[in-house]
Amino acid sequence: MSGTSHDGADAVIAEIKEKNRKLEVKLLYHYSRPFSSTLRSKVLNAFSGKTEDICRLNFELGEVFAEAAIKCIKKAGLKPEDIDAIASHGQTIYHIPPEDSKGGSTLQIGEAAVIAERTGIPVISDFRTRDITAGGQGAPLVALADYALFSEKGKIKAVHNIGGIANLTVVPGKRDDVIAFDTGPGMSLIDEAVKLFTNGRTHYDIDGRLAAKGRVIQPLLEKLMSHPYLKKQPPKSTGRETFGKTMAKDIIRRHNKSQAGDILSTLTHFTALSIKKAYKDFVFPKFAVSEIILCGGGCKNNFLVRLLEDFLAPVKLKSIEGYGIPYQAKEALSFAILANETLSDRQGNIPGVLSRRLTPRIKKTLILQMRLSLSHSLPHPFIVILIFPQNIHLPRVSFQKMLILRL
Repeated sequence: MSGTSHDGADAVIAEIKEKNRKLEVKLLYHYSRPFSSTLRSKVLNAFSGKTEDICRLNFELGEVFAEAAIKCIKKAGLKPEDIDAIASHGQTIYHIPPEDSKGGSTLQIGEAAVIAERTGIPVISDFRTRDITAGGQGAPLVALADYALFSEKGKIKAVHNIGGIANLTVVPGKRDDVIAFDTGPGMSLIDEAVKLFTNGRTHYDIDGRLAAKGRVIQPLLEKLMSHPYLKKQPPKSTGRETFGKTMAKDIIRRHNKSQAGDILSTLTHFTALSIKKAYKDFVFPKFAVSEIILCGGGCKNNFLVRLLEDFLAPVKLKSIEGYGIPYQAKEALSFAILANETLSDRQGNIPGVLSRRLTPRIKKTLILQMRLSLSHSLPHPFIVILIFPQNIHLPRVSFQKMLILRL
């Protein structure tokens, strides 16, 4: 998958078993495939790009994801036939959360059919669109995976992913008590500002060093903290459409006499304080959280982590790597878990997290009308009914095998 930071593709190989009605998840291998500067630019431009460019990029990213999958399999010492299925989240290009009576929409690209064709492995995709279709937020998606990975009897934990957008999952003892939502900006505004200040030469604030040297612009911080999204009740989701390049450009234009370090310090404080506000308003009044597990690229920004440690004390912060999961691997591992649920014909979400009602079962019936080349002629087209999840893309060979099997 590629997240809202659009800096590369992460692939994992996971072994998932079910024991005593609980999932046992083992990370076998992780591989990161960085995007070239050219591909990064294409993805960035696609956020507000032309239809033709997005269409072409859809297949180009499909090839990139297929290559990442093949290399991950090879580097792990495995063969494609050892893999049961591939889960592909894709690259989010635009996300519109539902608002009041208006329905939402979301678009991820990185054509799953290309991945299936190149690898010869069935591909599960369209994770976000499924929940949006059922009236949900479509984000964050990984609450069920967080519960599977981190639930512990007698403890309440929170998992906070700081990618381009930041999101949290509260993991209590009972699955039905889980909550999850986007808290606001993660690294998106900081990264976009760095790119603008350096004319694209640098893509992020390494270790938060630039921000650490700056001073907070208090009027700007107060204005940012008054953003209506932060007050909105969960479940809720947001994206770069709100906290992205357009906002970063506007901030720099309005504060063109301010030092770059001061703006970056203010934006880093904004991310940290918006996270603090989410816990203070929506989490701590209901849950006695004992530990917050940090993941995503933001957990490597030392200045941001120090701010969070101060703002969220006395709750302990712990890196996900303390659980044996590389911070780059966590999101890809989560979608492997969701794909397993799809293949097991189970819900991939939790009530109240993504939707106010459960997403219907994913199983659908596909009816194909076709003429068969048999030894005798048939007077009418022959109807074949195949039943499989609608978001599974089969390679051509597998589809042919399925036809033979069903007939």
